[in-house]
Amino acid sequence: MSKYKIVIGNIVSPIDDNNANYYHQGCMLLEKGKSASGYIIKEIFNLSELKHKVSSHKDCELLDYSGQLILPSFCDIHFHWVQDDVREMNKDNLLDWLKNHTWPNEARFADENYTKEKSLSFSKSLINAGTLTGAVYGSIHAHSVDYAMQNFPGDFIAGNVLMTMNSPDELLQKKEEATELVGSLSQKYKNRYAVTPRFAITTHPDVMAETAKIGERHDSFIQTHLCETKPEIEFVMEIYSKLPGFEKVKSYTEVYEKCGLLGPKSIFGHGIYLTTDELQMLKKSSSSIAHCPSSNAPVASRGLGSGLFDIDLINKHRISWALASDIGAGPYLSMIDVMNSFVNQHQSAGRKHVNWTMALYRSTLAGEKICGNHQNRGNFAPGKEANFVVVRSEKIDSSWDVERVLQNSLQISDSNRDDVTEKLSAVFWQGRKLSH
Repeated sequence: MSKYKIVIGNIVSPIDDNNANYYHQGCMLLEKGKSASGYIIKEIFNLSELKHKVSSHKDCELLDYSGQLILPSFCDIHFHWVQDDVREMNKDNLLDWLKNHTWPNEARFADENYTKEKSLSFSKSLINAGTLTGAVYGSIHAHSVDYAMQNFPGDFIAGNVLMTMNSPDELLQKKEEATELVGSLSQKYKNRYAVTPRFAITTHPDVMAETAKIGERHDSFIQTHLCETKPEIEFVMEIYSKLPGFEKVKSYTEVYEKCGLLGPKSIFGHGIYLTTDELQMLKKSSSSIAHCPSSNAPVASRGLGSGLFDIDLINKHRISWALASDIGAGPYLSMIDVMNSFVNQHQSAGRKHVNWTMALYRSTLAGEKICGNHQNRGNFAPGKEANFVVVRSEKIDSSWDVERVLQNSLQISDSNRDDVTEKLSAVFWQGRKLSH
């Protein structure tokens, strides 16, 4: 293995919603780390310096992607890997879709051999999508987490869903069983594990409270769903108004607050219908939201039709958020698809400030911040891990700004949407090319 690698291409390194560093025909020097962890980014320089850099760095390998786009690998902070087979099924509304499609499919993961085989095939899908980090939901079964940890490329946070009430018999857990499982997996995986109540409808409040404490002891994350649809919210409030200690609870978020689920390591999926009080709770607790535009998209766009996340309101309350695919409610695993859905829906709603620079940032560095990995991943700052994807692009003019470069390279139409993974010509994790 060579000590150095130089990657040549059009390099984009996200900074925030409005800014990204762009290097037209730039070169990125990678250096082998001192440990076995792979390569780190040493510097980015102009193509005119290439000859000098090669001569001054012996044992150097060139990776020439001239004319193509080099982006950080993608971070998807909310998706269900055990729902891959149902993500393109017809959807009417959230609760019926769960009952008719999602839960019957997840029950199949009780078979450990089936789970192992599916994890191996899904790993290839992640590579093809260029998604190498994020937060993932398994089924209720411990081995759905174990095989994700063992076989998924990159580095994911993972958790098994908790379902102790209002669930089908084949997925219903006893309270003690669910709690003990969280204790075992949280102790085993520490901060790579996420305590994962499916949502307030399916998980007893005492189970949520006890598992949240277990997760805190082991520095684990918490992930669940919040305020995705109005019928969901109404059902939650109906259930909890009859439970001791929750009779006076005024909101969905307050249910989670009373159970100890809010905090800086908590990721809540969706958050479309949040009241002002709920926004304040999320802000005060430093909780984060996963925005899932392709999942919440209109039914005609293969989503659940849940509604559109109000990013301006979320930003006003200074709540951290990032983009996510939410498969299987989301029809596409690729974050390129998610970015397209994000830009198209928000711009159609009149939010013209939503653009491709923001979409890229929220699919990379913003997600890594939520997952606690931004010091090592998410853009091409010197010293970070060399995790990146290569996107096939049409001709990119040197006069273009970064916004036009991203739009030219990432925008897809309905006619080529199903071939979006073909946009990636290479995927690298810590400087090592994964099969693609």
